[in-house]
Amino acid sequence: MKNFRFATKVLMGAVVACALSVSLTSCSDDDDSEDELPIQNNDNNGNVVVSSNITTNTTWTKDKVYELGARVVVENGATLTIEPGTVIKGQSGTGASARALIIARGGKIMAEGTASEPIIFTTKRDDITSGQISSPNLTAEQNGQWGGLIILGRAPISASANEVQIEGIPTSDPNGLYGGNDPADNSGVLKYVSIRHGGADIGQGNEINGLTLGGVGSGTVIENIEVVGNQDDGVEWFGGTVNVTNVIVWNAGDDAIDTDQAWSGTLDNFVVITPAGHCFELDGPEGSMSGSHTIKNGTVVASRNGRVSEDLINTDANSEVSLENIHITSIVSGQTINRTVDNPNVSFTDITLDILSGTNIDDYVADGPAPAGITAGTTGKANISAFSNWSWTAVAGETNGL
Repeated sequence: MKNFRFATKVLMGAVVACALSVSLTSCSDDDDSEDELPIQNNDNNGNVVVSSNITTNTTWTKDKVYELGARVVVENGATLTIEPGTVIKGQSGTGASARALIIARGGKIMAEGTASEPIIFTTKRDDITSGQISSPNLTAEQNGQWGGLIILGRAPISASANEVQIEGIPTSDPNGLYGGNDPADNSGVLKYVSIRHGGADIGQGNEINGLTLGGVGSGTVIENIEVVGNQDDGVEWFGGTVNVTNVIVWNAGDDAIDTDQAWSGTLDNFVVITPAGHCFELDGPEGSMSGSHTIKNGTVVASRNGRVSEDLINTDANSEVSLENIHITSIVSGQTINRTVDNPNVSFTDITLDILSGTNIDDYVADGPAPAGITAGTTGKANISAFSNWSWTAVAGETNGL
């Protein structure tokens, strides 16, 4: 987990500057100074540019492309509905100008794509249109082109207080608060959603996750999610109780799956392919509250085409997590599972590693012999068919043979 609070003064200064620079000029795809784009309704491509917070119930339809021209918040009491097949594109920008869509506490997102019409979040530089799955002009390695999707709720978190500010939003903005006392809090629905080319750097090497879930409650439905080419983590949980089903993360620039602040939900059925950081970064509670989560039924590709993950599973001394029915393949020398012996709150059940010839399972555990739940094996554990047709990862053939 990264700390972004240092950016508060910069972010507030940028907000003032943007307010003073509103004009009637229009933007172009070839404009390299997108950080200073004015607030407007349409760009030269006919995209609907959204540069203000959403304060009333709003629907985005698939016959238009919506372009994030700022950090856009769905505020308390408002619901943003996104039709199946809709494409949302973030303008480029770093630091205070990083574009993102944020669902504040009390706000809702109803993004219910389908297997035939997924909802796609991507960069303005992507030429993709509704009905396409693969980008016609970008590769899955290109990242940091915009921010990401952030959902904030009122479910319990483990932190110094029962509510704190999420990474990347200035502390003066109450829309950035997450956490509370409602485990069943409902932030809406995400189904068949692909998030691509995000993770903009907001300063000093700190980036936004593809999907950030801060204090999101179990009343929220999240299933069939893809994150491709994000500069930071694929999906990161900060506490909360939400359950997530069918997730695929391809080419994350840092960790694929990152958990913090006593998230107490379940991730069920997932595929991770070649993150640059940890395949799993599973941190324990930060305060006095405890909370264990479950990660199960997954297949992980630890290296491919020159991309090598930093390690396989990384936990800390007070992590609380149950890992079940997970297969890790394409392992290279030096990749290990860390910190298993000294923490009884981390459990392994039916974890199989496709080990290298001439090695044994103990060689892949950094701090002692492999626990009984970690063995050698060659068979994938995820239901790969869950990602067919609608995900770029599967369409590109990256799930073949898993």
